[in-house]
Amino acid sequence: MRGIQTDTKFTKRVKPNLSMPQIINMSMGFLGIQMAFGLQNGNASRILANLGADVHELSWFWLVAPFTGLIVQPIIGHMGDNTWSPLGRRKPYFLIGAILCAIGLVLLPNAATVTHMFAANALLLAVVFLAMMDASVNIAMEPFRALVGDMLPKHQGTLGFSIQTILIGIGAVVGSYVPSLLTKLGVSNEAPEGFVGDNVIYSFYVGAGLLIITILYTIITTKEYSPKEFAEFEDGKEVVEEKSKFSDIFKDFANIPTQMKKLGIVQFFSWFALFTMWVFTTSALATHHFGLSPEDTHSKAFNNAGDLTGELFGMYNLWAIPFAFLLTPFAKWIGKKQTHALALACGGLGLISMYFIKDVNHLWMSMIGLGFAWASILAMPYAMLIEVIPQRKMGVYMGIFNFFIVIPQIINGLFGGPIVSNIFGNQAMDYVVVGGVCMLIGALVTMIFIKSEDETPQEIKEEIQQVHF
Repeated sequence: MRGIQTDTKFTKRVKPNLSMPQIINMSMGFLGIQMAFGLQNGNASRILANLGADVHELSWFWLVAPFTGLIVQPIIGHMGDNTWSPLGRRKPYFLIGAILCAIGLVLLPNAATVTHMFAANALLLAVVFLAMMDASVNIAMEPFRALVGDMLPKHQGTLGFSIQTILIGIGAVVGSYVPSLLTKLGVSNEAPEGFVGDNVIYSFYVGAGLLIITILYTIITTKEYSPKEFAEFEDGKEVVEEKSKFSDIFKDFANIPTQMKKLGIVQFFSWFALFTMWVFTTSALATHHFGLSPEDTHSKAFNNAGDLTGELFGMYNLWAIPFAFLLTPFAKWIGKKQTHALALACGGLGLISMYFIKDVNHLWMSMIGLGFAWASILAMPYAMLIEVIPQRKMGVYMGIFNFFIVIPQIINGLFGGPIVSNIFGNQAMDYVVVGGVCMLIGALVTMIFIKSEDETPQEIKEEIQQVHF
């Protein structure tokens, strides 16, 4: 791997503002990534349950996602910071991740069929394919976050991440609704024991196709800055090459800014809540709203609960789209941290309200608050983060910041299932309420601990200068 180092001085340049079409072009691939993510979030628990997983085991199987993110994202970020190819700095990883993820999308819902071909365990094979998908999504996702920091001046950061959030919302809405839409078009959603319904299988095929198309669109329409241009934008020094080491990741971790650590605490509570929702909503709806036994994971009523989960997840992503448009004006009006705290509070109340709303036709109201929270979670922490990290470390610090996303998911994955089983009597809705409380705590931490840029500008500047290259 080749790294970059500064040498000869020349005139410092300022990053130009990018137009709205340019920002959309460079983020379009996120639409396809999030469609894959939406299909996974809305259907992974359902697929695993169809293949024989019990409710208390679901969170353990979901551990695949955060573990792969913990390993993959910092490595991909470091590699992106220190390599250059004819295709660019970040784009090679978009392409590799998209191809592998598309293969995973095709294989995951067909685990039972593949099992018969290779005499394997269907549930174990599904977990392997899930791991493949998660690793691939992480390979593709991290460079998109870093690309905003690479390409945009810092004052356009909130706008850039908001545009990503809008495209994420569109992709997730499509991904969440496709299984239900196919059911309404006559495709069966019933799953024979040990298999997955046709509506889910065909939905994953659609997701794989759109993922490849949107990634290729970003690759074709976006030109990245060269290493020499990056150096000009940062400190007016010319670039020469030197070797970089993976061990540098640990040095970078030791030098993360204080503001980043505080944002990490907020991320912990936010993503603990989100993981709870993604893993347990299908079971929560099946038992709390449909009156099913926790052991019922194959009936038509259970799969109707699975379809409803996808629709609800589509709804909160749909609500996230208009809220994403409001994030920039809100941040200018009341401040970034205040905007994020308000959004997290709305999300927490949304999750808690699912317990009290008995009519499934009214659950869309819970999704309004979650939509606001999701829009902010995808944008505001990163908009605050790029204010305190140096340009040359954009990729690796985005990857390290992912630690604060995956660690709460790992903890939740290890203990969430046993808590639902042993404390809440397999009534998963009670644990969804716990997730809502965690999101409220995240809002409180944001207001108390996070410093906005105008409160500590000198402190932030000094921390950036102290980061070792």
